[in-house]
Amino acid sequence: MIQLSVVIITLNEEKNLERCLQSVKNLADEIVVVDSLSTDKTVEIAQRYGAKIVLQKFLGHIEQKNFAAAHASHNWVLSLDADEAITPELEKNILSVKANPRFNAYRFARLNNFCGKWIRHSGLYPDAKVRLFNRTKGEWTGENPHDKWLLHDKAEKEGKLQGDMLHYSFYSISDYVKKIEKYTDIAARQRVKKGKNYGKLQIWIVPIWKFLSDYIFRLGFLDGYEGLLICRLNAMETMIKYAKTRQYAAWQKEGKTID
Repeated sequence: MIQLSVVIITLNEEKNLERCLQSVKNLADEIVVVDSLSTDKTVEIAQRYGAKIVLQKFLGHIEQKNFAAAHASHNWVLSLDADEAITPELEKNILSVKANPRFNAYRFARLNNFCGKWIRHSGLYPDAKVRLFNRTKGEWTGENPHDKWLLHDKAEKEGKLQGDMLHYSFYSISDYVKKIEKYTDIAARQRVKKGKNYGKLQIWIVPIWKFLSDYIFRLGFLDGYEGLLICRLNAMETMIKYAKTRQYAAWQKEGKTID
């Protein structure tokens, strides 16, 4: 049976961390918590579960997760965020992988909770992510703040596991709006650095399409009032991201710093 390191990056996660750690206590041969200098009880909670604590100022979502995986003692890693937790069904299937891994990476569905309601449509489910992998066979990549784990061999297949990873993403609408402000700023700056820009027509049309796609074609209306809110907010996020990218690109042309 393979040995498994559960790796978690944290910053002021005392509200979420214990639930996450409790959900993996039967899976982990090692727990590694890479903490970005929390000022609450995050580290204390991690210590109670016998976690290996590594303190590291936040490097960026992709960079921090690669840093964290490098500090695992075992090659097989289950990478979680502190606001995520493993369901019993998914735990059972991960234990099966530990007994006999057939792939070097596995993805599974993430079920998001918005203000107390589980969202099963609206473009947020199944929201499948690769989170169980042999760290020697790939790395975290993507575009900050949206990280994704990829195998080095692009032709190699990933496995799929049944069961959900629960994501306690937003306790309030304010949490969601704060996330929009933070993530759109990171994404816009990253895109400008890569030479991207958007026209006024795109800023107008793309958010409309985003709402229609999520609410109608991805059945967001079946999530009720919360589905309507999510689809409207996600469309707004798209508009803000595109508008900020255009603004920062203009600033860059003027010689202003965008860091």
